Amino acid sequence: MAVHEFGPGKEAGEPVFAPRPGRSGEQDGWVMTFVYDRASDRSDFVLLDARDIAAAPVATIHLPRRVPHGLHGSWMAA
Repeated sequence: MAVHEFGPGKEAGEPVFAPRPGRSGEQDGWVMTFVYDRASDRSDFVLLDARDIAAAPVATIHLPRRVPHGLHGSWMAA
């Protein structure tokens, strides 16, 4: 089993899978989650490659404030 470590004092929220367009397999896409950092009291929006969940994030978007745990969202194709 692969695990992604965000680091001390960081807590990941509920992950959501987004398939890659034209995907070739079940894990071909990204895992998206909000990660709360207790030290700064802010959150990041993080994208991980679902095929290599333990690797460094594909992208990290630093948000100006905390996103509460339990925030739910749906991602739908246009």
